[in-house]
Amino acid sequence: MINSILRNEEKAIFALRELYGKYGYKPFKMSKFEEYEFYIQNKDFLVSDRIIAFNDTSGKLLALKPDVTLSIVKNGEDVEGFKQKVCYNENVYRVSENTHQFKEIMQTGVECIGDIKLYDIYEMIVMAAESLSLLAGDFVLEVSHLGLLSSLLDNICDSVGFKQQAIKYISDKNAHDLARISDENNISDNDKKTLQKFVSIYGERNAVLQDLEALSDYLNKESINILKTLSNMLDNLSFGGKIKFDFSAVSDMNYYNGIVFKGYINGLSQSVLSGGQYDNLIYKMGRKSGAIGFAIYLDLLEDLPSEKQKFDIDVLLLCDDETDNKVLIDTVCQIIVEGKTVSVQNDDVGKIRYKELIDVRGRGINA
Repeated sequence: MINSILRNEEKAIFALRELYGKYGYKPFKMSKFEEYEFYIQNKDFLVSDRIIAFNDTSGKLLALKPDVTLSIVKNGEDVEGFKQKVCYNENVYRVSENTHQFKEIMQTGVECIGDIKLYDIYEMIVMAAESLSLLAGDFVLEVSHLGLLSSLLDNICDSVGFKQQAIKYISDKNAHDLARISDENNISDNDKKTLQKFVSIYGERNAVLQDLEALSDYLNKESINILKTLSNMLDNLSFGGKIKFDFSAVSDMNYYNGIVFKGYINGLSQSVLSGGQYDNLIYKMGRKSGAIGFAIYLDLLEDLPSEKQKFDIDVLLLCDDETDNKVLIDTVCQIIVEGKTVSVQNDDVGKIRYKELIDVRGRGINA
């Protein structure tokens, strides 16, 4: 675990980029701006349709990007036999759920676009788990399959309104309102119990798969088989026990399909990582590939409780006009060679917390 990462966003970015590079993901850099019309055409895939827009010098309406994935998909192409594998760290501009004001959010993540196979899904989940382990030793990655939820809701009720409400309440783990809308839509007692049972299934993967068997008449068999195979692939990982199945892990079904997942670290109630398969977005934008990826919201790490550092610096080095430059330089170099940090100051005025004080004031070359 890299504890210092939590207090240093740049170190987190470099550590994550190194991780993704090991799996062949190359850095992707994009402009801060896109044409405003591009986001309006694809607003169904945005977290919020509130966008910061402005006119450039030519009069064209541009926008500060609220999303990274859209830009990556837009600038890619379908090549048979090839999977585009990219990683990124970019600022996005969205309305904060807490302040309801626009906020610059540092986001890092990975995208794999092409002919997606089961191994690619496995690899993405592994990278997501390894990313969480870099940020904190205590984490959970919750995995779901939207095909199961879709098939269950299709078998219970034809009403689009019911399905939309049910998805929201399932995502919120709101069993009370889920039962209420089931009654309002005349869902049978047996179907209602099945729905409640499904959304309560959570935890160790093999136990969850056994529970699914009891509901198999309602569920898509292919989706269950995918989860079984995927679970077997994950069993040999050292952190495999931290990867759970949770069918309340629901993402926007306009955007996602198939496998989706959310990552949590101890100390934060919100998920810091979110991702999954997003073929729906790819098709909407006129491409034929499949796609899977995830993003990490590094700004949330600021909310982690932590102990303040006791010291700002290892060594406070005091000098004055009489200090010979060679003495000063040699002293600084020696401190750095020893792996310590040093701040050169004229006096100790109580503004810097240090472990060690070295005073070379008044020291000339022969002092």
